[in-house]
Amino acid sequence: MFTIDLLKGQGRPVRTRPKGIAIFVATFVVPMLVAILMASYYYSNRVVISINNQNVANYTTQIERLADTLKLKESWERDKINLSNCLSDVASSIGTHTQWSPILVSLVQNLPNSAVLNSLEIKQTLINKKASAIADKKDKTTDTSVTVRTLRMRLCGNPNSDFDREIKAFRDRLLASNVIGTKLEDVVIASQTNDTMDGRNVISYDIDCIFKPGI
Repeated sequence: MFTIDLLKGQGRPVRTRPKGIAIFVATFVVPMLVAILMASYYYSNRVVISINNQNVANYTTQIERLADTLKLKESWERDKINLSNCLSDVASSIGTHTQWSPILVSLVQNLPNSAVLNSLEIKQTLINKKASAIADKKDKTTDTSVTVRTLRMRLCGNPNSDFDREIKAFRDRLLASNVIGTKLEDVVIASQTNDTMDGRNVISYDIDCIFKPGI
């Protein structure tokens, strides 16, 4: 805007004021700066969101891959537990077989030449046994459960031979054996019956080898 000087016949510019400049700057420049900052913030957030989305996708892929690995690990753990249980059973069986092996060898070595071993079984029973215990400086007696094992065998032989004498001699040999005799409580001839085997008449003896409690 110009002011006309009527005396000189020419216009003169209006004196510029700092307040007007400030208003001008505030009216146009400040909104522009705000717009630039908001645009910069918007694009910056878009970049951050894009990076985070990519990270989420990578983490999802890794989780899926690790999930398969975890399932495989759990499967291996189950197999390990099953194998450990099997090994425990095998170890227990080996211990049992090792315990009975010399006893069975001794039985076979002492069998009468005319006898046929028809069956063999092992039975276990629990009995209550008195045990002394010291409590408060006084002897007390308590009942404890002890396992008693019995090995029953059936021997068959010719009824026309002196099989009864051979069975009794077999019993005496078992009781005197260094391998099995010290483990035996008694050897009992449980029964004697007439039987047939392979179409022939035989005499059968059921013999119980009763082991000492706890053996």
